[in-house]
Amino acid sequence: MPALSMFFGIIVRMQSEMGGKHNKPHIHALYGEHEIVVGIDGEVLEGSFPNKQMKLLLAWMAIHEEELQANWRLLSNGDGYFKIEPLR
Repeated sequence: MPALSMFFGIIVRMQSEMGGKHNKPHIHALYGEHEIVVGIDGEVLEGSFPNKQMKLLLAWMAIHEEELQANWRLLSNGDGYFKIEPLR
């Protein structure tokens, strides 16, 4: 699963899951032993994060929503992906 970005100990990944478990564009994020799956619209689909890291992740997702959508389309078409700037 490609890593799109890393910031403040959070690793954000995405893979195409056409017909998979989650039927909407989403990311997977890791922070220590925590893992969460979040729709690009901000809906938590699975897992949990500590509050502070969840706020950081959602802020990053809001800033980069268009890039996340573009990556979802690329991965869905088998065309690869591009990295997204981390939160600073």
